[in-house]
Amino acid sequence: MVVLRYLTAGESHGQALVVIVEGLPAGLPLRVEEVQDELARRRLGFGRGPRMRFERDEVTLLGGIRHGHTLGSPVAIEIANTEWPKWQAEMSPAPGATAKPLTRPRPGHADLPGMQKYGFTDARDVLERASARETAARVAAGACAKALLARIEVSILSHVIQMGPVVSKSALRPTPADVETVDASPVRCFDADAEEAMVAEIEATAKVGDSLGGVVEVLAYGVPVGLGSHVHWDRKIDGLLAQALMSIHAVKAVEIGEGFDVAGRRGSEAHDEILWDARQGAYRRPSARAGGVEGGITNGDLFVVRAAMKPLSTLNRPVLRTVDVTTKEESVSFKERTDVTAVPAMGVVAETMVALVLAGEALRKFGGDSVDEFVRNRGAYLESLAGGAGS
Repeated sequence: MVVLRYLTAGESHGQALVVIVEGLPAGLPLRVEEVQDELARRRLGFGRGPRMRFERDEVTLLGGIRHGHTLGSPVAIEIANTEWPKWQAEMSPAPGATAKPLTRPRPGHADLPGMQKYGFTDARDVLERASARETAARVAAGACAKALLARIEVSILSHVIQMGPVVSKSALRPTPADVETVDASPVRCFDADAEEAMVAEIEATAKVGDSLGGVVEVLAYGVPVGLGSHVHWDRKIDGLLAQALMSIHAVKAVEIGEGFDVAGRRGSEAHDEILWDARQGAYRRPSARAGGVEGGITNGDLFVVRAAMKPLSTLNRPVLRTVDVTTKEESVSFKERTDVTAVPAMGVVAETMVALVLAGEALRKFGGDSVDEFVRNRGAYLESLAGGAGS
């Protein structure tokens, strides 16, 4: 059974982040520039902090790739921290101690529960790994997954549909041809009217030192029918997606298709009718309420999933009350370098998580030790579907 899996390591201000991706078939073209391009997209977005302006992602392909192609062995990628010289003493793996322990945990962050769980007295022992900087390693893994999906004509993109209280009212969705247009938006929004209001909301929030959350929509075009399964709880693709997206830092809700809205409708208005297209020799659905998933299986329609991100817990003007874990006195939380919002960047990370799930299930479905075999198997499967179910 082919399984795509990955493991990340490293801390926010450590020497580097590392990701190992296992299960990629041999022969997949992959260049360091492709990984760097995806990482650059992760740094996009109005409302990001100063770190994004000078932070560079120095990518090294350490293993699993030779002469621009995967070997079928695990792929190892390193993302060096260009600020390491400033943090070498504070984050050294050698025995020692910090002179400035962080003892005032931030409400809404992993600080306090992490300190209690692991017996730490310094929040930095928690926050360095709990930092969203870890998602850079995931995006590197996602670059591999996207490259594989492209071989079977699957494209994934995201756009921001809500920033704080500002919600896009446009029904238009971007297509793969619109990726550059979305990324050129300061908030990665496809709705020009909403974009302007979102920027204004970020500016107003920045002035008072607060933070904003929001919602991104991830779209996958060309997803074949049959990924995932109805037979076991842990094979349902919507369950896999929910877990993957909820694992992103600060994401608190996931919706597939029109999930929250259909809960308030009657059944006659909640489902996608099934029609037969005789010209194409295929089934079609005139709506996309299910988001491309029925019964834990992709149905071949447009794949739609949304992720909601809470406002960041680190504020530029700390006002939330907390307790100093050493003195037990009431105080305000400490301040690390932070953003007003990271919703536009979260969209890129959400693309990554969707890509990793879809690529993993595509490999499970089609198999193959090489990319050529993987593509052939997918082609044979699609041919078998011609004429409809039971043909």
